[in-house]
Amino acid sequence: MLLWFVIAYWIVSVGIGLWAASKVHNTKDFAIAGRHLPFYMVTATVFATWFGSETVLGIPATFLQEGLHGVVADPFGSSLCLILVGLFFAAPLYRMNLLTIGDFYKKRFGRKVEVLTTVAIVISYLGWVGAQITALGLVFNVVSLGAISKLTGMIIGSGTILIYTIFGGMWAVAVTDLLQMIIICIGMLYIGNEVSSMVGGVGAVVHDASKAGKFSFWPSPDVKEIIAFAASWITMMLGSIPQQDVFQRVQSSKTIRIAVWASVLGGSLYFVFAFVPMFLAYSAKLIDPKLVSDLIDTDPQMILPTLVLRHAPLFAQVMFFGALLSAIKSCASATLLAPSVTFTENILKPMMPSMSDRELLRWMRIVTLTFTFMVTLYAINSKLSIFKMVENAYQITLVMAFIPLSFGIYWNRATNQGALLSIFMGLTTWLAVLIAGPNDPFIPAQFSGLIASALGMVLGSLLPNFIGHEINIGGRNHLASHASHVHTPNPHSKSIEN
Repeated sequence: MLLWFVIAYWIVSVGIGLWAASKVHNTKDFAIAGRHLPFYMVTATVFATWFGSETVLGIPATFLQEGLHGVVADPFGSSLCLILVGLFFAAPLYRMNLLTIGDFYKKRFGRKVEVLTTVAIVISYLGWVGAQITALGLVFNVVSLGAISKLTGMIIGSGTILIYTIFGGMWAVAVTDLLQMIIICIGMLYIGNEVSSMVGGVGAVVHDASKAGKFSFWPSPDVKEIIAFAASWITMMLGSIPQQDVFQRVQSSKTIRIAVWASVLGGSLYFVFAFVPMFLAYSAKLIDPKLVSDLIDTDPQMILPTLVLRHAPLFAQVMFFGALLSAIKSCASATLLAPSVTFTENILKPMMPSMSDRELLRWMRIVTLTFTFMVTLYAINSKLSIFKMVENAYQITLVMAFIPLSFGIYWNRATNQGALLSIFMGLTTWLAVLIAGPNDPFIPAQFSGLIASALGMVLGSLLPNFIGHEINIGGRNHLASHASHVHTPNPHSKSIEN
């Protein structure tokens, strides 16, 4: 019965996504839903995109092993990312009326920076999408009681999500996300209530977790631990900001106010609901201690699904796996679309300047197909946990793309030379610590890379410019003097001094 429900739900979701494809007539519709999404849909797609497999399977497993201290990156860092985007990045980016986040780097810093940051952003999605596809394989394997292997489940899952994403683009993602947000919220609350009744209420679980030290959050007063804690937090909080999926939700909004406050509300909802799977997973210790002890060191991601299958009634199983599938599908479709649109717009399109909008739309779909194939191979061969896949995904954008984005918006004196030096120093420092550094460095690789990136931006921008600085004004590029400092435009301002 559970498997047939999953199949029926899957067919309905694909049908809704294909229906939404009727709204796609050009690349703007495909990439950012024609900038027509209302507040409730933007909020839903912000929440549903981030509430993925790592939230239901990865975070609870990490919480059981390490407590709140182990989940500082997600949900604490990730939810703050969405709130920061709404408060500090949504309005200036929305005013620029761009199709991709790569377009910002092109307008602000020129073609070289656009290419480098776009490549970094596309690579970063391998881990995130890979985590969703891995989770799909796991879910199909569980609900079919092993009849469908994890490998087959990955292929079925990625293939069916591809169908509506490749045709419907952002419209399909937004419409299905709205449905999936409703199912996630209702399903999580329902199964939470069911599990709560098995253990004597929420208070019993909270009391036991507190006694076990699971609510210990802050690091001990040791410099190395404090730095490691901060590095874990900023990896997703800042590294997720220069991402196309976040940018798409900003640009898809009808108005600036929607772009700002839907991001803030979506991030806040995500933070609240992310604690429900943690509560469920810890409840497993009280309901079935042997289950937890058997899986905690071998496959902790299976604790929650196994608990539901063994101890919950059929309707509760339907609600849980419906919520889980909704979480995975919403996240996977968004993260398949985002890098494909970015790569097509910022890498392929400049190579074929005579391409029509219809041809560009076709290429976006071809790249989406190609990226799905590549990321499925990555997921099949990856040995990382779902949580680690997601956490590691943002290190490259943290060290290469965050500083040029934030300085590009808020520091008028940032130049092309500064952006290029920022990218170079951030990337090389990060790689050097990862490859040549100790196994447990005093300053983690991504933190070292972020510091080097900021230093490169400041030094490169304040030193005499040896790289021509292109300033985009009124659609024309002006090449500044190679030897003098250039005061560059701020996206906030309407008037520009050269």
